[in-house]
Amino acid sequence: MVRVTTTNRREVLRAGAGLVAGGALAAGCGADQTARPGTPGPTSPSASPSGTPSAPRQAGAHAAPAPRAYPGQPAQITHGPRTRPQVALTFHGQGDPKLAHSLLTEAEKAGARLTVLAVGTWLDEHPDIARRILDGGHDLGNHTQRHIAVNTLPEADARREITDCADRLKRLTGSIGTWFRPSRAPTASPLVARLARAAGYPHVLSYDVDSLDYTRPGAAAVTRKVLADVRAGSVVSMHFGYPDTVAALPDLLHELGRRGLRAVTTTELLS
Repeated sequence: MVRVTTTNRREVLRAGAGLVAGGALAAGCGADQTARPGTPGPTSPSASPSGTPSAPRQAGAHAAPAPRAYPGQPAQITHGPRTRPQVALTFHGQGDPKLAHSLLTEAEKAGARLTVLAVGTWLDEHPDIARRILDGGHDLGNHTQRHIAVNTLPEADARREITDCADRLKRLTGSIGTWFRPSRAPTASPLVARLARAAGYPHVLSYDVDSLDYTRPGAAAVTRKVLADVRAGSVVSMHFGYPDTVAALPDLLHELGRRGLRAVTTTELLS
């Protein structure tokens, strides 16, 4: 038993007062406080270059995989090896996060793994989705910051579209993402491909099957379109944010399975 004397009782009271004062100081570091450069407050979210707060990477979370080069693959990849019974379902990441969560859950129920190319503004609005994608075993990549026609932009603006999204991914996951896909175009212009390489992406990820789900044709039509064009090694373009796509996924995965094709991440498809 520890005897509490007058002296150590005073020490305990002083320590408790220090904790209270320290907590009040931390709580007082609000938006109107000016922090010293390079010393963000311990409870303040990090801010994007545009000033939009972004959730920091979770403490203890492993950094996401970095991009890698695939010898023998072209600078712009449209499909993987035709000799493997695998396909990559790739999704443009934006829209209602509830639909995204539903789609990820449906894929995981079927043992499928996806590739998500996230839009930077979507990550700003829903920063938790990045870790949700990775925790489900899926690939996560860069689909530009604002999802505008990146191939038509001047060099400085195109570079910013790529690097701003890469910065958000790095802040949220510890990696710039495993893939880059240009927005509003199936392939990157030579300039955008060069800028993507400079940003750290050895390859641009394109596709050889377009589901056309963004035209809202209905779930059955989405399934028919993919099944009509898909083959072993295909990279399929699909989208978050459309109820038809969520509704189509169970039947699509079932029919792929009947053909002996397994939905895997693009990383697995190419490894």
